[in-house]
Amino acid sequence: MTKKPTRLFDFAYNQLENNPITNCFNSKINNDWVATSTQSYINQANTISRALLKLGVKANDKIAVVTTTNRVEWSILDIAVLQIGAVNVPLYPTISSNDYKYIINHSDAVFCFVSDKELANKVNVIKKDTQLKDIYSFDTIDGISSWKSLLELGKDTSNQNTVDTLKNGVLENDLATIIYTSGTTGTPKGVMLSHKNIVDNTLVSAKALDLAPGTYKVISYLPICHIYERFALYYYQYIGYQIYFAESIEKLGDNLKEVKPHFIPVVPRLLEKIYDKIIDNASSLSKIKKALFFWALELAKKYEPYQKNGWWYYFKLKIANKIIFPKWREALGGNIKFLVSGSAPLQPILIRVFTAAKIPIFEGYGMTETSPGISVNDFRNNGFKIGTVGKALESIEIKIAEDGEILVKGTSVMQGYYKNKELTDKTIINNYLHTGDIGNLDNEGFLTITDRKKEIFKTSGGKYIAPTHLEGTLKESRFVEQAMVIGEGRRMPAAIIQPHFEFLTHWAKRKGIKYNNSFEELIKNKKVIKRIQKEVSKANKNFGKWEQIKLFELTPNVWSIENGNLTPTMKIKRQVIKEKYKHLISKMYAK
Repeated sequence: MTKKPTRLFDFAYNQLENNPITNCFNSKINNDWVATSTQSYINQANTISRALLKLGVKANDKIAVVTTTNRVEWSILDIAVLQIGAVNVPLYPTISSNDYKYIINHSDAVFCFVSDKELANKVNVIKKDTQLKDIYSFDTIDGISSWKSLLELGKDTSNQNTVDTLKNGVLENDLATIIYTSGTTGTPKGVMLSHKNIVDNTLVSAKALDLAPGTYKVISYLPICHIYERFALYYYQYIGYQIYFAESIEKLGDNLKEVKPHFIPVVPRLLEKIYDKIIDNASSLSKIKKALFFWALELAKKYEPYQKNGWWYYFKLKIANKIIFPKWREALGGNIKFLVSGSAPLQPILIRVFTAAKIPIFEGYGMTETSPGISVNDFRNNGFKIGTVGKALESIEIKIAEDGEILVKGTSVMQGYYKNKELTDKTIINNYLHTGDIGNLDNEGFLTITDRKKEIFKTSGGKYIAPTHLEGTLKESRFVEQAMVIGEGRRMPAAIIQPHFEFLTHWAKRKGIKYNNSFEELIKNKKVIKRIQKEVSKANKNFGKWEQIKLFELTPNVWSIENGNLTPTMKIKRQVIKEKYKHLISKMYAK
């Protein structure tokens, strides 16, 4: 009988014993997919473990790692580090050199692994201000220690017995990783997760997702430094999927068509972009095809599961699925069985439309602090309810505090924040993690998230405003890409809006609006402002008078990770945006 995995590296050894895969990992090299087998994966991990020991790495040493794109070396290094009792500290590729300095120093990392020259340069700038012994690169770069040199160093198998002894000595409650949350405000916090935290969450999530072991393909493209994608890679290894690493987010569409995956995890921003692209493409269809498309789209927007809309609705939907929606499925490769969305709130309209098109979206809820899964939707046993994040995973207990905060208890709750007992004690009270999210549980056990506790604010009139829901409704408009609702201590709520410039410029061209290719000039156009006002007024109909957006201003630049307006997981950085656009805020409230 196969032993149940209890440490993270057990997933790979479990696969080797029960279901070794020739193309376990697949990487695009010189336009060809190059496979790494389960056996080769483990052999290389042992080679790197031997090399790390020769470099003096000891149990509990911290090893930082950052990669621009997901790649097989990351997973090989992960096993190599964890099985000798060391700790993997993943970093985001998009953060600044100063952020690297803070995290590397705070985590006590002794080595840092990077994927390429650009990242090597960013880390090299601050290396002298840290305790790093060396920087290693997966790519071969002049002047930087290389991955190849470690493989060469580890060829000598004389210390493999030490690797095996250390591996056998790793306990399930040992610290496995410190993940620094990007955070929308403040200094990054180091979340300490044990092997047991992530293993238990992987095992219960495998039960919750309706994909039995089989010859399935998946694409790995979300940042592996984020717990969502990292957990997913362990899940894939446990179930036995073939893992394909996307070349980049820009080439994801091409990779989907090549690989034809059966499953991918998604974040709301990706789904929003896919949806917007589909709608934009429909604008260029002939009159009859366009009419059919938007008939099908309006039908999909009314989707309800479990035949709740009656036979006539599903008869029409069946027609739409034969003549309109096949192209949607083809754009994702044609084999998708379902998508799981996490990381941020998802607009219900997207769940309805994609699920109606036979691309089911199961929205879930999780945090870095819970390794990550807390709840998820699932078609089985009436476990799917649009507008909720599903029911609690097995072994997870959810309860709602008196002030509406969601509290979570279970074996996947973190050990605490690294070097921050005070914050740990404020966050985990009587074994319940205080999530900072506000929500409610219905009588069937479905969880609904309404907002972040720290983001709810009160107007000068004493009315509470939950901005996330308002922002999500505004973003349902094709004219709005990002929105941030403000108004704390003010007389009324207002919004800073980043238009969807790709759509807006097409619209402006159709309307004959002249501007000199400057977004700054475009957003000052009276017709544009009037059109956005129409979208804001439409969104306001969903809310009480005290919640409605009375004022708004448009920003001329795109909010992105690169310019610091968004976190690496595409959440808006509220304090950064408030500071950056304080002149717009002053202008609104001076009216």
